[in-house]
Amino acid sequence: MPIITPNDSDAPASTSAPLQSRSWAEAAAAADASAAMVAGSEDAAREDSAGGDSARGDSAVGDASREEPRRIPTAAAPAAADVTPAASRAGRAAAANAPISDFISSPGSFVREQKPRPIGGFRGMLYKLTGGAWNLGPSAKQREEDDLARRISRQLQGSYNTAVLSLKGGIGKTSTTVGVGLTLAEFRGDPPCAIDANPDSGDLVERALGEGIYQKATPRTITDLLKNVDNVDSLTALARYMHHAGRLHLIAGEQDPEVSDSLTAEEYLRIRELISGYYSIALTDCGTGVTHNAMSGILQSADNLIIAAGYAVSGAKRARSTLQWLAGHGYEELARNAIVVITDKDEVSSRVDKNAIEEHLSGICRQLIAVPHDRGVADGDLVTLDVLRPDTRRAYKEIAAAIVDGYV
Repeated sequence: MPIITPNDSDAPASTSAPLQSRSWAEAAAAADASAAMVAGSEDAAREDSAGGDSARGDSAVGDASREEPRRIPTAAAPAAADVTPAASRAGRAAAANAPISDFISSPGSFVREQKPRPIGGFRGMLYKLTGGAWNLGPSAKQREEDDLARRISRQLQGSYNTAVLSLKGGIGKTSTTVGVGLTLAEFRGDPPCAIDANPDSGDLVERALGEGIYQKATPRTITDLLKNVDNVDSLTALARYMHHAGRLHLIAGEQDPEVSDSLTAEEYLRIRELISGYYSIALTDCGTGVTHNAMSGILQSADNLIIAAGYAVSGAKRARSTLQWLAGHGYEELARNAIVVITDKDEVSSRVDKNAIEEHLSGICRQLIAVPHDRGVADGDLVTLDVLRPDTRRAYKEIAAAIVDGYV
């Protein structure tokens, strides 16, 4: 509702715009101050024109107003004898056009913004000991973690695909797919899907479930899905061909060596089209190299790439060669926006200059992220977030956030 200023029917047409305030108390104070200024101006004018009797009358009115400083005058209060038609019309127009006060249009201004709760460290301990009375807010590290979580969990419009590839095996390609997939599943509201498109009997599902659990499971592979792809018309039907590591859904690669290399680009695109109807994010664990049968379909449908590399001169050179090959074969945009992930899988010797390797790769991709040595990754068995070191989990969060950054 508009705030009605005192004596606005007495105000001349050139009166400034009505005041806004954030509370009724401030509105009343502003109205009283305005009334005093208007009364003072009128007193001076009447003393010049009408003499002492008129001034004494106005002084009496001023004294009466000072006796009730908190009363908010209304439009019915002005002295009718002093109102000119023009001033009355101007006052009514000003009252009608007065903007709504901030505290009415924005009721949230009544509530102070609460600092986020600190978690862990000295700040978290102080918050707990004082029952929340002392809240220093989150630390810089916690703010960074919160920002990573926000980037990972952003809502997406459509379905996106990230391909994880390398020119050399055994340097962390599959472990990166699992670690990043589990991280996406942890922070996102919708589960991601990981596809094993490795033609060399890939072990994506074994790394996500563990060898023992996978061997006991009903063998369902990408080949089985392809045979019945035309009959899959719901997520329930699709789930029969998938494995689940928590909220990460997986399609196993073909384990028969005579069949595994037969996945074509067209067949992969059929799988990708099916997945896009149910999942907003898909990760594709590719085989070693970039020239096997399915690779053209994978690159054609990829929105961004992860290039796996290791802390070795050969690994760095192969990663660079991969990016150069992509740029020279029509995938320059994918190469420019690629994320290079260097995994310290074998805990390389101190003689290896890690900084030099990182500098060798960092200028030819969008982002370079290093995954530290971690036995939970290096053993080549089950990858689970619970047993990974904090620095390793942080690296997977950074990779997941960079992936989603490339989608939006």
